[in-house]
Amino acid sequence: MPVQGRIVVSDLYCKGCELCVAACPQHVLRLSPDRLTAKGYHPAELAGPGCTGCGICAVVCPEAAITVYRQKAPARKTAEA
Repeated sequence: MPVQGRIVVSDLYCKGCELCVAACPQHVLRLSPDRLTAKGYHPAELAGPGCTGCGICAVVCPEAAITVYRQKAPARKTAEA
């Protein structure tokens, strides 16, 4: 089962710099074409499925506007002797 992730972008802090978009190894981030923040920026958002929750976008964000959530992997079953 592949690991799935999601992000939450704070409209208060995101300034639409696109550093997260460029850094995403899965190429699933984009700037929202139809939303604007209160400061007039197009915030980052997930463009579709495929986020693995790697966290690279959050690391490169100069405003710390991205929170990454990663699906917890199911517990492995241990073999009984």
